[in-house]
Amino acid sequence: MGNYFADNDDLRYYVEHGVDWATLVHLAEPVLPAKDGPASVAEAVASYRDILELVGQFTANQVSPHVAAIDRADLTLTQGRVRFPPQLDEVFAQIKAMGLHGMCLPRELGGMNCPLMLHFLSSELIARADVSIMTHHGFHGAIALAMLLYSVGERTTEFEPQTGTILKTRFAEQISEIIAGEAWGCMDITEPDAGSDMAQLACRAIKGADGQWRLTGQKIFITSGHGKYHFVIARTDDLPRAQWSLDGLSLFLVKTYQDAPDGSRTFFAQVERLEEKLGHHASATCSIGFNDSPAELIGATGDGFKLMLLLMNNARLGVGFEALGLCESAYRLGAAYAAERRSMGKRLDQHELIADVLDEMRTDIQGIRALAVYGAFQEEVAQRVRLREQVTGLSELELRRLKRLGRVAAAKSRRVTPLVKYLAAEKAVEISRRVLQIHGGVGYTREYGAEKLLRDALVTPIYEGTSQIQALMAMKDSLSGVLKNPQEFIRRVAQARWRSISARDPLERRVAKVQSLSLSALQHLVQKTAVGKFRGLQHRPLAEWPGTLRQSWNPKRDFAWAMLHAERLTRMLADASICVVLLKQAQAQPERRELLARYLERAEPRGRCLHDEIHNHGERLLSSLEPGRADAASDAGAGAAQ
Repeated sequence: MGNYFADNDDLRYYVEHGVDWATLVHLAEPVLPAKDGPASVAEAVASYRDILELVGQFTANQVSPHVAAIDRADLTLTQGRVRFPPQLDEVFAQIKAMGLHGMCLPRELGGMNCPLMLHFLSSELIARADVSIMTHHGFHGAIALAMLLYSVGERTTEFEPQTGTILKTRFAEQISEIIAGEAWGCMDITEPDAGSDMAQLACRAIKGADGQWRLTGQKIFITSGHGKYHFVIARTDDLPRAQWSLDGLSLFLVKTYQDAPDGSRTFFAQVERLEEKLGHHASATCSIGFNDSPAELIGATGDGFKLMLLLMNNARLGVGFEALGLCESAYRLGAAYAAERRSMGKRLDQHELIADVLDEMRTDIQGIRALAVYGAFQEEVAQRVRLREQVTGLSELELRRLKRLGRVAAAKSRRVTPLVKYLAAEKAVEISRRVLQIHGGVGYTREYGAEKLLRDALVTPIYEGTSQIQALMAMKDSLSGVLKNPQEFIRRVAQARWRSISARDPLERRVAKVQSLSLSALQHLVQKTAVGKFRGLQHRPLAEWPGTLRQSWNPKRDFAWAMLHAERLTRMLADASICVVLLKQAQAQPERRELLARYLERAEPRGRCLHDEIHNHGERLLSSLEPGRADAASDAGAGAAQ
């Protein structure tokens, strides 16, 4: 029997060596031995491994054989209800029986109380079988966890002072229903006239004289939108459209239907349309209509965007692991075919071009996994700390230590999350397309499954924030960090350069050079941004940068050069971050040095190319977008030609 966990040495490395389980276990289990739980960290980790073994076996033997049939079957919308094909219903019946929906929820609410890391690792395993099944599965436990975190944030959850056990929480009934596999939820953001520009969201919530909030409007492209519980972003201000902003958005929980004992269903919102998609056929993508739908406010009015980001961080990391699973599936498919198919007297995988492509796929996948696991660890620590801070039995010293740990982890997660989502999604498309190419003509048919992987991959750079949105986030955060503390940035530049020539370990020197190159690109973008606003700024002392640069910015104009190169910078930042993570692994486990060396072979020339593009490309294009500069650029180009 196959097992998607047992056959993946790199994934098993993280369970056995690459994750700081002790920190995660102590945050999840403040008291060991835990009541109805593990007696020690070792026992907890052994149970986590058992779960991954179970999921790996289930996905290889109970999901994968049915994926082609599920892909060909249609989801249907009948009398407001979305119907799954029988094979898909059976898959989710087995997931329900295994209790996976409550994997990361507290035991007192009916869950297993496992670390969020375990959910992410199992996400890769399920996505390796079918990414659309994983997408739907993710809207069970993740929404229940969001309910708990939102309740904790608004202080409607009560804890036992010493142990941190939950005594009661606002959404206990809904969470228990989801854990039991009787319901799931979804996140409703996108509207017909507002995609990435959330400030233009028009769905409106109005509070009646009876104190009841009611929503009216339409949401589109809602993944698993036939769920019972919807987190909905809606407008609560009454400003004219020209003055709309993110500050006017609030977050609500809407129960869209209620079932009666006789099997009838009362709808409070309607699934108006089921999208027919290129891929992801096991995942329902819906348009939802709200018409005076009763809603519960989460937090305070105006907090919608901030609260949405909490949910989106998990979702974007989740997409990273889903894309990683798809990459692994595609690579395995391509490698197996290339090992069997002969052409021109030898196997395909013995041809230099194909061998190079397969080697690059394998290396990219292992690099993405390293960054994804690192990001998941930091995000989980940040979230667990938010929960632990509510326990009143902590000493002042413990609370300060905990808060410091949470702040550092949250900052690292914020930096890494867009890099994970960007790189994993882009590589999912690239790798699945190249695997189709390896298959040649049969890859374009449905016989081998390569075309399905490509169809499924194409949405990953789009949903949960496009690749371009991720790149802009990474760029703006990086530039803001430099502008807020230029002295610290210069120190980082100097340290990277010094390590690139002085480190005793040759691999550490090479990693430092990759870092130095990315910092140089960032420095160039900062200088171009500053020069575009104040021509003489580069001649001022660094200490004067913050005060000058904080005033009267116009992001659409002043950040043009940085926005043009945001994706190039993001690829460089991702490579540098992966190299740093792999270096730490190599220093702890020498057997990881081969992977780092292999990744550097790809990252070094890639970084030099991107660095050159950032420094030398863009003036002509930007000038064409800004009429006042077009003539000057034309003259400059003519002068250079002469």
